[in-house]
Amino acid sequence: MREARAGVSDAVLAGDALAARSLVRDAPAAGSDDLLQELAGLAVGGSTLATELLVEQLDTSGLVRRFVRSSLLDPTAVDDVCQDTLISVASSIRSFRGGARVSTWVHSIVRRRVVDHLRRQRSTAPLPPEEEGPAQRMSSMLATRETVRAALTSLPELYREPVALRDVEGLTYAEIADRLDRNLGTVKAQIARGRAMVAGALDPAEWSSR
Repeated sequence: MREARAGVSDAVLAGDALAARSLVRDAPAAGSDDLLQELAGLAVGGSTLATELLVEQLDTSGLVRRFVRSSLLDPTAVDDVCQDTLISVASSIRSFRGGARVSTWVHSIVRRRVVDHLRRQRSTAPLPPEEEGPAQRMSSMLATRETVRAALTSLPELYREPVALRDVEGLTYAEIADRLDRNLGTVKAQIARGRAMVAGALDPAEWSSR
């Protein structure tokens, strides 16, 4: 596993996204926690590619979803909180200090996002913008801010197209799945990851100013 981590690190530092994704995909499952730790360290150092890979790995491994499902049962709520968690991870990764395992840090974010979700569900009055969920905020920013929409152009096409169709053009998930000829669940996952990647690419001041 040490060799796999070194290979991923070398590929990320070289900016070779294709090789890095291939190495992450083929890494042994037994070392997944160490791989997350490696990616997080590179992301903290400012690597946008490492942030993208970290988001993808947290999602594809099912780690975030397992944490969320331990607190929520409704599938739609689980989807929403998973998306909010991925965005929160990407937008706050530089605050990760490495004192705890990545999985522990992510679990603490999940707990906060679950509490936020339940509070919003109980609210009978419209919430102010600063109290919207991360996914709602990101969608609004993509629809209205040129600086944020510019960050969208840096995404891999796999994610850029569905995010643009959802947040810029306002299509529904079902309409996007039909237009792109992709599975509905795949489209939802790609939009969640894409939004998180945009959040990770933004200057922290841009994200916090919303």
